[in-house]
This record gives sequence, structure tokens and C-alpha cells, in this order.
Amino acid sequence: MKRISSSKQRVPLALVSISVLMVGCASTKDSVLPQDGPTMKSIYDQHMVDVQKPDHRRAMGGQPLPQTGIDHYRGFVREAASEIDTIFPRLPNPTLVMYIFPHLSGSERTPVPGYVTTFPFYERVEYALPGEVPGEVPAAIVSSPDEQ
Repeated sequence: MKRISSSKQRVPLALVSISVLMVGCASTKDSVLPQDGPTMKSIYDQHMVDVQKPDHRRAMGGQPLPQTGIDHYRGFVREAASEIDTIFPRLPNPTLVMYIFPHLSGSERTPVPGYVTTFPFYERVEYALPGEVPGEVPAAIVSSPDEQ
């Protein structure tokens, strides 16, 4: 059986590793991080002044930013929540109410008073496929009389 590495091969490898580590430690904070420029306090103070301006949204970078809210997107954006509710309606999942009678619990026979608890009938929420629930017709399937 041959040895893959010998002590003669380990010495140069160790010297190269040590020299790389020493070069990495030779740099200073001043050479890595710039020391000129504004301080964090001055940057923060300037930001707070900009935010308190009445039209601070337009002052950032000189570009007008989108308006807040979604009213200006009406007609361009589909509302996913309403589409999901109409195409894939949620199946009913009744809540069951169960009364637990007073009892003794565990090996110590600790008394537990009676109480009421609720839980859903099914473990998880189930959704119907399109057209599976009677009376629910997706808006995309309904065609107006003028289109026929």
C-alpha cells in the first residue's frame, strides 16, 4: 500500500498556508475602510430632515415614486383573492363542539374539571374544483348574451 502524502509534501503546503494567513492579517482597518466621508450621525440627520419635508417621496433620487395604495392600479391588476374565491370556492368545514366530562388524569389521578372544546371537522381546509359546487359559477365561464 502506498502512502498518498509524505512529510516532504506537507512542509511546503504548511508554509504556503501560513504565508497566506500572514498576508491576510497584514492589512489595516484604514486601508480596507475609507476614512473620509460623512459620519453615520450626519447621514442619519440628513435622512431625518428629508423625511420631514412635505414631499419627501419625490426628493429621493430625483425620481417620482409610485403612489401609495392600489387605487391607481385599478383596471390593470387582477385581484387574486376574488379570483381564487370564485374559481376555487372553499368547502364548508363545520366546527364541532365537544364537552369533556370531569375526570381523573394520569398515574397521580389528578382531577380535571369538565370543559368545552371546539375543533374543525376536517383536518385541513379543502377547496372545490371549478364547477364542482352547485350554484357557484366562475365569472370567467359566464358569457353575456351579446357574445353568443
